[in-house]
Amino acid sequence: MAEKQRILIVDDDNNIAELVSMYLVKECFDTHIANDGEAALATIESYQPNLVVLDIMLPGISGYDVLRELRKTSNLPVIMLSAKGETFDKVLGLELGADDYVMKPFDTKELVARIKAVLRRYTTETTAQQAEAIPKECVTYPNLIINLTDYSVYYFKQRVEMPPKELELFYFLASHPNQVFTREQLLDHIWSYDYIGDTRTVDVHIKRLREKFSQPAEWNIATVWGVGYKFEYHG
Repeated sequence: MAEKQRILIVDDDNNIAELVSMYLVKECFDTHIANDGEAALATIESYQPNLVVLDIMLPGISGYDVLRELRKTSNLPVIMLSAKGETFDKVLGLELGADDYVMKPFDTKELVARIKAVLRRYTTETTAQQAEAIPKECVTYPNLIINLTDYSVYYFKQRVEMPPKELELFYFLASHPNQVFTREQLLDHIWSYDYIGDTRTVDVHIKRLREKFSQPAEWNIATVWGVGYKFEYHG
């Protein structure tokens, strides 16, 4: 029998946490609940979850700070869960490395669907890394190598760490140099129908990609105003 996937639920409202846990257990997940940020960080080490559902407003260490600490060493999938529905809060969560953002009050079945969608993406990544028969998918430019087979990026021979969806977006754009894609096209290709979001998600990931590289002379990720983005190659 396959091992159950483990979900860590971090919320100081135990009623909400227990409700989410109940629905996940029905879907054959293993769950664990933490009620504050410190407990969450400790539990991540011991429990080794496959995904974290993380509330923002926590006693002590906030959900944002938990995510900041986690992203120093791990690309573990995280779905932010919060009553803070302002665009700033959502964008901040995504910029810090969250994979999705769900507002309270929420539909529990939708949350479970989002969890499954995020896990499918990460499972696909792991399978691709382990499958020996998959041909190497790699694009190269001066001082840049983007390898989709082992999900690695090297810039001036130094490895650049980035979450899987960020790397997939980078690879897709670099695979089609000087071709313009709308935000809707990028959402559809990278996140597919499983992702419930808006085009702001693309903007956030592009911003994070640009921050990882000094401005190269040979290539850049260019904004085409009123349309979308392209990987601009000057070679």
